[in-house]
Amino acid sequence: MTKRKRRSSAPVERRTGAALAELGLDDRQQRVVVWSVTAGGVLAIALVLTLVVNAIGGGQSRPAQASGDVSGEGLPATFQSWPTLKELAPIADRKADTAPLTAKEVFGARALTSGKVTLRRLASRLDQSCAGAVWGVDLTDALAGAGCSQAVRGLYGTADGVYVAQYTLFNLADVAAAESLAKSLASLYRGAWVQPLESARAKFGAYSEGNAYVLGHYLGVTWIGRADGAEPGEKDDFIMLGLAVREAEKAVFRRVVKVAGVPSDPAQPPGPADTAQPSEEPPTDPGASPAVSASTPAQPPATTSSAEPPLDR
Repeated sequence: MTKRKRRSSAPVERRTGAALAELGLDDRQQRVVVWSVTAGGVLAIALVLTLVVNAIGGGQSRPAQASGDVSGEGLPATFQSWPTLKELAPIADRKADTAPLTAKEVFGARALTSGKVTLRRLASRLDQSCAGAVWGVDLTDALAGAGCSQAVRGLYGTADGVYVAQYTLFNLADVAAAESLAKSLASLYRGAWVQPLESARAKFGAYSEGNAYVLGHYLGVTWIGRADGAEPGEKDDFIMLGLAVREAEKAVFRRVVKVAGVPSDPAQPPGPADTAQPSEEPPTDPGASPAVSASTPAQPPATTSSAEPPLDR
C-alpha cells in the first residue's frame, strides 16, 4: 500500500513541528494539529493548540508520559473510578474512624489471591505526608484539598515475575472528599499519578491500568500491568489481577466492623467470594518507630517502610 503524499502540509509541519514537540505532543498529535491548521487556515492554530493541549493534559502543567518514561514516575494508559458502597456508610467521615492507618494493617498479608492469580508482597510504605506518595503538583494540591492525612502503598508481583500490581490507600476527610478526588483523577492521571515503590523484582512498563475506588472516607487506587510493559493479551487476566490486589481493602471493611459493631460477613468488597489470606507482620527497617495504636492521641510515625524477602519460587 503506497502512502499518499501531503505536499500542502509539509511547510506547516516544518514550521510548527518544533513548537508542538515542546508542548509535549507526540507525532500522531502533531499530525492532528497540522491537518487542522491546513484545513481551517492559519487563524485556527491558536484555538486548535489550546483545545488539544487541554484535552491531552486535562489542564495540567506537564504533558502525559507513559509508564516508566521517567525514573520514579509513570502513568497508566487507562483509568476508571467507582463510587462508595452503602455498607461503608459507618466510615463516611474520618471523625467516626480516627485511628491512623498502618502498613501492617493494610498490607500484613504476604500473599493476595483471586482466582488463579496470586500476588506476593514485595514492599510496603506508609507516608504521613501524602505529597510524598504521588508526583504532579495538581494531584498534590487535590490531595491537600481532600484533607489527606496518610497514604499507604503496597507493591506486589507474581512469583514468575510476569505481573506487577500496586495498591495505594489515601486517608481523606470524608466520603465527599473521596468522591471529588476520584472524579478529579479522571483527568489528573494524564499528567500526575502515584509514585511506584521501588523493587528489582517488579516494575511498571509502557502499558498499565489504573482504577480508583471510593471506600467511605478512603480512596483506594489500584495500578496493574505486565512487568514487560506489554498490553494484555487473551491469556492475561487483568480482571483477576485487579481483584487480587484489592484484597488489601479488607482492612477498610474491618474498620467498618470496628465502628459499627456488626459481623464482617455482610460487608465484603465487590467481586468474587472472599478468600482468607495468610497474614504476617511485614519486616521493618532497624530503628523504625513502632506503629501507633488506635487509642494513641499523638500523630503516628512520620514514615515507615518495609520490603519483602525474595519471592517464593
